[in-house]
Amino acid sequence: MQIEIAILLSFVAAVAGFFAGNLLRKKFAESKVTSAEEQAVKSLADAKRQAETITKEASLQAKDVVYQAKAEFERETKDKRRDLQALEKRLQQKEENLDKKMNLFDQRDADFTRREQGLFNKEQTLAQKGEKLNQLIEEEQKKLESMSGMSAAEAKKTLMEAMENEAKLDAAKLIKAIEEEARETADKKSKEIMALAIQRYAGEYVAERTVSVVALPSDEMKGRIIGREGRNIRALEAATGIDLIIDDTPEAVILSGFNPVRREVAKISLEKLIADGRIHPGRIEEVVAKATEEVELTMKEAGEQAAFDLGVHGIHPEIIKLIGRLRYRTSYSQNVYQHSLEVAFLCGIMAAELGVNVKQAKRAGLLHDLGKAVDHEVEGSHAVIGADLARKYGESPKIIHAIMAHHEDEKPNSVLAVLVQAADALSGARPGARREMMETYVKRLEDLERIATSFNGVLNSFAIQAGREIRVMVSSDEVSDERAVVLAKDVARKIEAEMTYPGQIKVNVIRETRATEYAR
Repeated sequence: MQIEIAILLSFVAAVAGFFAGNLLRKKFAESKVTSAEEQAVKSLADAKRQAETITKEASLQAKDVVYQAKAEFERETKDKRRDLQALEKRLQQKEENLDKKMNLFDQRDADFTRREQGLFNKEQTLAQKGEKLNQLIEEEQKKLESMSGMSAAEAKKTLMEAMENEAKLDAAKLIKAIEEEARETADKKSKEIMALAIQRYAGEYVAERTVSVVALPSDEMKGRIIGREGRNIRALEAATGIDLIIDDTPEAVILSGFNPVRREVAKISLEKLIADGRIHPGRIEEVVAKATEEVELTMKEAGEQAAFDLGVHGIHPEIIKLIGRLRYRTSYSQNVYQHSLEVAFLCGIMAAELGVNVKQAKRAGLLHDLGKAVDHEVEGSHAVIGADLARKYGESPKIIHAIMAHHEDEKPNSVLAVLVQAADALSGARPGARREMMETYVKRLEDLERIATSFNGVLNSFAIQAGREIRVMVSSDEVSDERAVVLAKDVARKIEAEMTYPGQIKVNVIRETRATEYAR
């Protein structure tokens, strides 16, 4: 019973505690809700105040923006109005100027119309006067033709001939004056340079002959050279390509052939065979082979020596051999190798005096007759052959042109080409350098005199100084002093066109007036 009471009391206490807890929680919740409501009311009031503040600030900012925009618009409008007013003023001024110009154009148009009408009237008047003038000219021309006995074409031709003769006379006077002025300086200077070149170079006058002669120790050697049934001489001729002439000439054998190198090989071979004494076909072939090598070496050494003496370097080895080959080549009995060296030295001396490249001048002089080394094997002029060889072995265009032009195969267009021409003429024309046949010499003199006498007004002509000068005697009635200058040039040009000669030929035209009277 007590236990039940205790249980009941415990239950009542628990129920009472439960309700008490609920009541406390309810009161706490109510107090919390009241606090939240107050906080919310307060927050709402604060939010309203902030909203009102923001609204006022936004209203003020909007008013400020509107005011600034309004002020900016008014300023822009004012500026545009001012610009429009200025533009309107300029347009008005332009319009006024255009009106003035239109008025001026109208006035000018009226003036032009009046002038055009006046010119038209004048043109008609001039046309009428021109017709009258033509009629008068025709009438006067007919009168002049009837009075002079010549037609207008004949009178025109006569006038043109008179003007042409007068122009020729004036040209001759001018030519004479220019030549006299130039001759005082150019002729003197050129003679000084050529004389200096000749004085500074002393070349040999003696030249090798074209036929080689081998001396024999005795006439018995002739039989050994011929051999049994002529086998030795046939073997020697076959190996060298040279004809051996064994005649009654005492203790001598003549070697004849167009190739100077082969002739030299034959000469050396024969001299070695005579010195050795063993002469038979096998030995002949062996000696000829050795002599050929010896001559080839000699030619190479001669070419190298020439280049060394002149100070010319960089020449192709094949050209060096061809230069050495010229040692056995002659022209009018003048050794071409010595002639080439002489021309090279003369070119160098004259180039130094004129301020031209000396080494280039020496090179052109040395190579100018290069074609003569092979001209008996190749067709064509030796100048053209030499130019082709120089081009083949890489010589410069200036050197090639100088080689080509030294005999007028090509017109010289450089100082170097003219120097080579002058040096070649000096070397070939000096006394004793070359010899000519009497028939050729006489024919040249006759041709000179024939050319000179072929011109009108020439009385006689005389070739003097071995054909280096021709004196032309002219009639003083037909040829004036001025015409004599032109005649000298015409004779010189015809000689250049029709003749071939070494050096130069001087043409002297002589005109004299003789007054004759008899005393009785």
